[in-house]
Amino acid sequence: MKRLDLAFSTPAESLAADEALLDQCEAGDGGETLLFWEPRETFVVVGYANQVATEVNVAACAARGVPIFRRCSGGGAIVQMTGGLNYSLILRITATGPTRSITAANQFIMEKNRAAIESAIGNRQSAITVRGHTDLCLGDLKFAGNSQRRRKNFLIFHGTLLLNCDLSRIGELLQMPSLEPDYRAHRSHENFVTNLGLPAEKVKAALAQEWNAVEELKNPPLAEIEKLAREKYSTNEWNLKF
Repeated sequence: MKRLDLAFSTPAESLAADEALLDQCEAGDGGETLLFWEPRETFVVVGYANQVATEVNVAACAARGVPIFRRCSGGGAIVQMTGGLNYSLILRITATGPTRSITAANQFIMEKNRAAIESAIGNRQSAITVRGHTDLCLGDLKFAGNSQRRRKNFLIFHGTLLLNCDLSRIGELLQMPSLEPDYRAHRSHENFVTNLGLPAEKVKAALAQEWNAVEELKNPPLAEIEKLAREKYSTNEWNLKF
């Protein structure tokens, strides 16, 4: 597996990178990849089918100058901010292997990610668990949400880890979610999430080791990332479509 660690100048480019890498692999020009990126500013990202007005405190975002974007996969709305870490896995879909279905891929990937984070924590007396379908938790507090999008031959599985974030921003900028896992039990944002409290480089190293992502990707689709960022992920037609 290849590894790509890029610092994008805009949120639109960061979101476009996922789709561009998936497109590259689907076209036969790339292989399995682990991508990392870290937000440089605060912005909100909704899932593909989310209704912005339902999931986001639009007035608070406008008052604080926080832009709203839409990603290519499903799941709920999140707040991206400094202190967070994003990863994306591009994996080949096989007919009989662990990526053969949405459910199988969720279980396979989440267990490997859980093991990686547990190894990064080391001697801390905190058990990492998978809750809901694709949440990673310390106890019953969520520190990472994940989602999946599938094409014919490849899938993307990506997530955001709260490492050292200002968690108060989540309750300020998001509504209570329209859908929630049972274990949330209607808790407020501030009573539902937590920081992992690890440096990003340590988490990156653990995930890269777990996925054997040791070789740098030499040919990232930079032109396609720029094009998608400009023509799709920077537009209200996409970001505010629902």
